[in-house]
Amino acid sequence: MNYSTLLSDIEKGLVKIPQFQREFVWSRDKVAGLLDSIVKGYPIGTFILWKTKEELRSIRNLGNAKLQATPKGDFINYVLDGQQRLTSLFASLKGLKIERDGHVEDYAEMFVDLAAGENEQIVIVDAGERPKGTYIRLTDLIDGGAKLYRNFEEKYHGRLDELRDRIRAYTFSAVLVREAPIEIATEIFTRLNVGGKPLSVFEIMVAKTFDAEKDFDLAERYKKLIDELAEVEYETISAETVLQTVSCILVGECQKKHILGLKKADVVAKWDDVVEAIRSAVDYFRTSLHVPVSKLLPYNALLAPFAYFFFHFDKKPVGKRQHYLQDFFWRVALGARYSFALESKLAQDIKRMDRIVKEKLPDYDYAIDVSPQFILENGYFTTSRSYVKAILCLYASRRPRSFSNDAGVTLNNDWLKQGNSKNYHHFFPKAYMEKNHPDTSWDLVNNVVNITIVDDYLNKREIRAQPPSKYMKKFAGANAKLEETMRTHLIKLKKYGIWENDFQLFIKKRAGWISRELQKRIISRPEDGKQSLNFEDLDPAEVETAVSA
Repeated sequence: MNYSTLLSDIEKGLVKIPQFQREFVWSRDKVAGLLDSIVKGYPIGTFILWKTKEELRSIRNLGNAKLQATPKGDFINYVLDGQQRLTSLFASLKGLKIERDGHVEDYAEMFVDLAAGENEQIVIVDAGERPKGTYIRLTDLIDGGAKLYRNFEEKYHGRLDELRDRIRAYTFSAVLVREAPIEIATEIFTRLNVGGKPLSVFEIMVAKTFDAEKDFDLAERYKKLIDELAEVEYETISAETVLQTVSCILVGECQKKHILGLKKADVVAKWDDVVEAIRSAVDYFRTSLHVPVSKLLPYNALLAPFAYFFFHFDKKPVGKRQHYLQDFFWRVALGARYSFALESKLAQDIKRMDRIVKEKLPDYDYAIDVSPQFILENGYFTTSRSYVKAILCLYASRRPRSFSNDAGVTLNNDWLKQGNSKNYHHFFPKAYMEKNHPDTSWDLVNNVVNITIVDDYLNKREIRAQPPSKYMKKFAGANAKLEETMRTHLIKLKKYGIWENDFQLFIKKRAGWISRELQKRIISRPEDGKQSLNFEDLDPAEVETAVSA
């Protein structure tokens, strides 16, 4: 491509920057080096352009200049490689002003040193110390015409012609990827930019599904959905999860190839219905399963099968369907089901949802163990594990009340990001256990069975490192309903070793209650094994043995 053709195509709107390209970042010094190479006839590398009629989302013009829209139905050359060089060229040769990082850079301030030799820098950004008449603005050199000569001594007239002709005659190397599907174009882009951040599936789908006529912009639609979900504390649902949900609903599978293979028309046509199904799934999580915030969900990916269900069943599930849905949720959560091979397991679970829609009980090829021993063996407290988050969901479903005044405990996504969250309290405080019971297994002290969900004030200021007998006595004086309050935490004030500071008794009693509550939420099957052991019959030594195992 020669100089005039390249600039003409840019000005006509035939060369564009796709949204997934990074911003223009080259400094004027670096741009001057590029122009200096062109003036000297050096190669500057190859541009790789994707020639297509696809209209991508929020296309940026080179240098953010206001250029013509691409003629309807015409081909567009999207820049896959060489954006920085191409933008540098256009900004300099057109003298653009580009705003970035809060300040404006004027690319008209590029000069050609007429007195410089071939081994010196000819294109410069600062001509302040050079004698007047020995340099010229780059834009004036290109566009000035014959009148330019009057400002320069005759000895420079030939140099002006020579340098201008070098730029105008320069041939730019370009590779055209002709009419390839967007998956191929973005794969090429990703491979060319191995040192940078690879494109996400969402970024590709934002580009692919953009539809100006129907006012559909996936990025904007996703943001609108998340803003809405933020009002009910479900804003942590990722763009990836939403795309998996869309794909599960439209084609029953959600591997990358399935998502990228979705037809734009189908995504645009079904988007509103998918969003309504997502709303219904979130409402079900909050009101039927009593998971008040998205940070407690064992997996964000649970949204996909539940939204699929509500896409195909738009009524409130009751009776068998309600039991089957609840059983499904707890089996996924307690079975660590989506910890690996997520996409293939979602495809399997979509078929299970098909059965639930038809009011039929799904089959499962994995067992669930909710025995007290298993809870203690697998309950080491970290909020990154689905099993632990499942038990936290159980706690939240009890709508825990504040120890101090029986008011409802407020849960917040921001507070639930880490294990040391304001909402998590070790009922037997870690500092107390370290000082008074140093020989107790740390896995047991830091077990989810020893965790309660409280409010910030209660956790950090009232309890601190005090033993339960001490701080519970204080709360008993202020909260006449304390016995009732503690039941919302699956804790009984009597027989749980609280007044005696008996940690071993407390841990086995509470594990037993947790086990019984989980048994209520699943539909027991023979492969699940014996779940009905009354853990309260074990003595403290057996509890320690279970944890050690």
